[in-house]
Amino acid sequence: MADHPMLYSAPMVRGLIRETQTPWTGKRQTRRLCKDQPPAGVSIIRKTIRPMGQEPFHAFERRTMYGNYGGDVPVKIKRGDRIWVREEFSGPSCYRPKIDPPTSWPVGCDIWYWADGNPSYGDWTKPKRSMHMPRWMSRITLIVTDVRVERLQDISREDAIAEGLVKDALAPALAVDMGCDWGFEGDHRHGSPVSAYAALWDHINGDGAWDANPWVVAYTFRPIFQNIDQIARAA
Repeated sequence: MADHPMLYSAPMVRGLIRETQTPWTGKRQTRRLCKDQPPAGVSIIRKTIRPMGQEPFHAFERRTMYGNYGGDVPVKIKRGDRIWVREEFSGPSCYRPKIDPPTSWPVGCDIWYWADGNPSYGDWTKPKRSMHMPRWMSRITLIVTDVRVERLQDISREDAIAEGLVKDALAPALAVDMGCDWGFEGDHRHGSPVSAYAALWDHINGDGAWDANPWVVAYTFRPIFQNIDQIARAA
């Protein structure tokens, strides 16, 4: 078992929190780009799944002007590993920018998580990017239960829902009548979970990112609303 940090935006953090509060309604999967993608101009003519240890790997058989060749796509995060979520945060305003980095803040100091909205009390530093969050500040831990390597557009309806896509109960009546009430935070106008996820992927990665259909690693996990080290001590 290994521990890994992972960056999450505020809407995705809210999806994780929704899952811990009401199971099967929030985010239980995430997809991340494979580090290595097939070279431009190389067509993949066959995809097979080959077990290596306990983790699934895809063997690519590629056709080029020089013939066929194959390669493995390694998966860094494996089943049973733990992920600690990094999100946007602030500390007390007494910590000075550029002089008191978050790594110097005392363990246990007050922290505001911006996924929870604007604070109604206290005086806080400007929001710190999630990449700067130390491990002890993380409040959400993900226990990885499954790992798959697949093409982005292979996502199923069930997997798209597990990515945190929701059917908007407050969508306009016309949208409901037209079946366009699936979506994500800020955009509920799509006809299915998959089309909503395609729009979300482009929203995060830029126009055309979905159409590129890259290879991704799909992680399924069980979120726990607790710091990773607190879980270790309680085990």
